[in-house]
Amino acid sequence: MKIPVVLLNGFLGSGKTTLLRNLLVQSHEKNINVGVIVNDMSELDVDGELVAHTEVVEQKKYNFISIHNCIISSKRGLEELDKALHTILSKNTPEVILLETSGSGHPMPLIQYFQTNDRCSLTGVLALVDSLMLARDYNYGQLLVPLLQYNLQINKRDTINLLTEQIMFCNQLILTKADRLETGKVNVIAQSIHPLNPYVSIVSVPWGNLAIEQLLDMPEYNYHRVAQLAEELTPIIEIESKEEKPYNLATRVINDDRPFHPQRLWDTCQQYLDQKIYRSKGFFWLASRDKLSLLWNQAAGNISLECIGYWRSGIVEDENHGLTDMEVEELKKMLAKEPGRFGDRHCDLTVIGDATIIDSFIEALETCFLTEDELKLYISGMHFDDPWPKNMVKLSN
Repeated sequence: MKIPVVLLNGFLGSGKTTLLRNLLVQSHEKNINVGVIVNDMSELDVDGELVAHTEVVEQKKYNFISIHNCIISSKRGLEELDKALHTILSKNTPEVILLETSGSGHPMPLIQYFQTNDRCSLTGVLALVDSLMLARDYNYGQLLVPLLQYNLQINKRDTINLLTEQIMFCNQLILTKADRLETGKVNVIAQSIHPLNPYVSIVSVPWGNLAIEQLLDMPEYNYHRVAQLAEELTPIIEIESKEEKPYNLATRVINDDRPFHPQRLWDTCQQYLDQKIYRSKGFFWLASRDKLSLLWNQAAGNISLECIGYWRSGIVEDENHGLTDMEVEELKKMLAKEPGRFGDRHCDLTVIGDATIIDSFIEALETCFLTEDELKLYISGMHFDDPWPKNMVKLSN
């Protein structure tokens, strides 16, 4: 019997990792055996690290594999996918395999791959669509179809084509972040984009709250329905699948042990975030909140900061840490192995955007780190003004 596979597909920042984490929590609570494959086009495997910190996935169970630094729908990515499935299925018999694709990945090569796979059966192809992004950048989705038609007229392919084709190939369309829109606007979005795929239902899913049972009961994917579309796109997608970063996308990674200056970071985000900076994510710290390990999570013009825990350095420095002397000594031994100047504190961010503007955003972002003179003031106990919201989401497993 073939193992069902569900693709979590959708454009950059649409909420795939949030949905996946929610599904994993459910599978743990309901004792459902799942296999998990996560893809990130960047060398900095942020999504893989977030998913790896759940109770469901463990290396010893051989049920979780992260494929990063490539797009899974590329030629190299499909080869890595084949290896990942072999590893999982040789050690395990999951009830379902959840495959989170990179937001820059096209679903068609994956659909064709599973159409001929003798061990897996593709059931769900979920397209997650960011309602906030459609509201802000595409007039609640009303500009999406006209922009696609314009691209077709001038024989142009960019992220508009990718976004719309992700919708066309899905068999379940999910609107995310719709709870942050004005009442009634989600219906405008649904009506605007439904013509791209009139055969599927559209559901609004806040914060990844989709029941896992809905995925377990899905029938096999209807390949016949998309056969003509696939035939038309095959020559184009074959060319794109040879590119590691198609659609004029570029990625950059920032690694630094310094904290961000909270006010400069705020000002830079207000000034430089552009709709063509599609996605940035990673781990960082602020000079004003140096005990907190923070998650940076940005999609287009929307950015959020989430607390994922405490730096070990911050725990050791806290006079009220509540640890035994032995535990403190163990932490100090671990911190002594860290390469940075501030223990385990660090900033690791990946940015994905249009190749024409990404470098200017990176340059602006790098000016937000404390200068060497400011670091001396920070070490001496200087207070830094912090305009970021005081109440921060605590990311849970």
